[in-house]
Amino acid sequence: MEKLKNLTKQSEFKRKIVIVLALMVLLMAFGIINPAYLSYTNIMTILLATSTNGLLAFAVSWPIMTAGIDISVGTVMTFSCILSGVAFNAAGLPIGLCIILGILVGSFCGFLNGFMSAKLGLPPMIASLAMQMITKGLSLVISGCKPVYFTDCSWYQKIATGNFLGIDGFYNAIIILLGMCVVSYIIFSKTIFGRYTLAIGSNSEATRLSGINTDNWLIGVYTLCGTYAGIAGLVLSSRLNSAQPALGPGYEMDAIAAAVIGGNSLMGGEGTIVGTLIGALIISSLQNGLRIMQISTETQYAIIGVVLILTVAFDQRRKKKKTVSKNNT
Repeated sequence: MEKLKNLTKQSEFKRKIVIVLALMVLLMAFGIINPAYLSYTNIMTILLATSTNGLLAFAVSWPIMTAGIDISVGTVMTFSCILSGVAFNAAGLPIGLCIILGILVGSFCGFLNGFMSAKLGLPPMIASLAMQMITKGLSLVISGCKPVYFTDCSWYQKIATGNFLGIDGFYNAIIILLGMCVVSYIIFSKTIFGRYTLAIGSNSEATRLSGINTDNWLIGVYTLCGTYAGIAGLVLSSRLNSAQPALGPGYEMDAIAAAVIGGNSLMGGEGTIVGTLIGALIISSLQNGLRIMQISTETQYAIIGVVLILTVAFDQRRKKKKTVSKNNT
């Protein structure tokens, strides 16, 4: 057993080294193709883009650790900032209260996903697909298919695009991302929430038989996922100074790709917060580099799709090898 634990730790360390090297190779390759890619301005642009994708990657990591999935994070993100904008413009509520409302809306959507999965017995894919369709439709209906602007609040855009400590180009959104990374790491590695999340993903039935109420913990996991989506909505709407009702779909695929590339197994029971952040950086760096090379958006989607397939295939193979080693031990 001790030998198996050591092998697992070695495997996780090697995997982290691989994704860090992959990020470095990616940066160097695009830097050779176009030196402007490694400029300070472009690096900050990549980090700014990662602020949204990274938060959503953190969001989907939690359900993935439980062997579940949430494909509604993109539209939940949009729905939360749409309601926040409508509350600010139409209802005239204070902007601070509207921000809290938007995050709570994301949490509630996550709660509903967890409730449908844990209590109603719906597969997480179906539950989150339904939520994706509901939030997408409501966003378009409530907004009238038009952007909702925050221009009446002079400082709203500075939440994401303001310069931290006056450092030019070092945006507040980057600090928000890093701050949420620290919070996620603490929750994951220092609390029972993280331990139970992995336990449910490893063997849900055994975890339930040990006396843990897995249904309630699953609801908590999806609620946390929705909360991250609400925060991502705040960052994105602040970047754009508006809430775009049609912008959400597609973000979930980048988030899932980042989480899987970062080392979160779709089979559950394994996860890493730092790896997820690196995975999000890889996706943003790849998209930015392809954009600089004037590769069409459609082709970018295809390339990221291929990367995701290869990553999942590698993860499945590694998981099978781990199972064989465990059985032999």
